[in-house]
Amino acid sequence: MNLMILFNSFNNYYLAQTKQNSIIKLFCLQSVKEEMMKAEIEYSEDIANQTCACYYEEFTKTASHQDAKTKCKLETQASFKS
Repeated sequence: MNLMILFNSFNNYYLAQTKQNSIIKLFCLQSVKEEMMKAEIEYSEDIANQTCACYYEEFTKTASHQDAKTKCKLETQASFKS
């Protein structure tokens, strides 16, 4: 019984994390798309996904929206210029 409760707790935690990641990713993808359009850069799903994966990882480490956004924007720009 205790094992079942523990498993259920882990399952609920990971489900919540997945939902949070999905919501953050949706907002991030929209933001990247808008920024690319404003800069008159052709939208690329690869660029958006790479940027948002980086953003989510950095944000969960630092809890700073601006730091994560700046770092990942620069990293993505550098990787696609090469």
